Amino acid sequence: MRIELATAPGDPERPNEDWTSVALPAAGPTGQGGTLVVLDGVTPPPSETGCVHSVPWFTARLGGALIELSGSRPDLTLAEVLAAAISRTADAHRSTCDLSHVRTPQATVVMVRWGAATVEHLVLSDSALLLEGADGAVRAVLDDRLDRVPREALRSHATADVHRNAEGGFFTAAADPAVAGRAVVGETPRGEVRALAAMTDGVTRWVDTFGAGDWTECMGVLRKEGAQGLIDRVRELERGGVVDRWKRHDDAAVVYAEL
Repeated sequence: MRIELATAPGDPERPNEDWTSVALPAAGPTGQGGTLVVLDGVTPPPSETGCVHSVPWFTARLGGALIELSGSRPDLTLAEVLAAAISRTADAHRSTCDLSHVRTPQATVVMVRWGAATVEHLVLSDSALLLEGADGAVRAVLDDRLDRVPREALRSHATADVHRNAEGGFFTAAADPAVAGRAVVGETPRGEVRALAAMTDGVTRWVDTFGAGDWTECMGVLRKEGAQGLIDRVRELERGGVVDRWKRHDDAAVVYAEL
């Protein structure tokens, strides 16, 4: 088994708001398998968020709960794991913060848990999961609700917030455990997955912003150059002058696993 993790801040002067971890083996009757979590903390505007904690504090708390529960509680589905982790994290700062604020700390989520028989997955918001089959075909598991929000609605933080965690908009893991029911979930027989990759949108921009390749070619870069190699390619393109709607450089995190 080959597993590589890499993450890098978009700005070396600011904390990295992405978070990732892998646990091996996952608990179960055979003690086989593993679990991984990739989070992309949502950068708030420089205004009130209702919370005294930073986004990295939130992603570390949520990520720690997710990796523990997904590895130790095989009786829970990944959606149930996400709901429980959100509740646990909310309880950690409920007494000091206004968790009803639309900008309370939040994150996108990718989780994968595999055992001897199946590979389970969960994706919430605009991070991505790639599953490579035994035949080399690559399937992207995406939550595309943010892409369906009209572009004009995302031109400012104020207009984007109208669609944040709202019907007809897009959803992130914040303080409401019910959001777990909005995630894209599924499972695949273990024998049909030879490799997988989970990544934040600071990495997926290699495909969806810069058009440097498709998802199959993205997996090829990961296989040949590793997780850091893909991030390095993104940084090179960013230095070329193409600018995202929010920022030139974004925090980036990716996990690549050959099962």
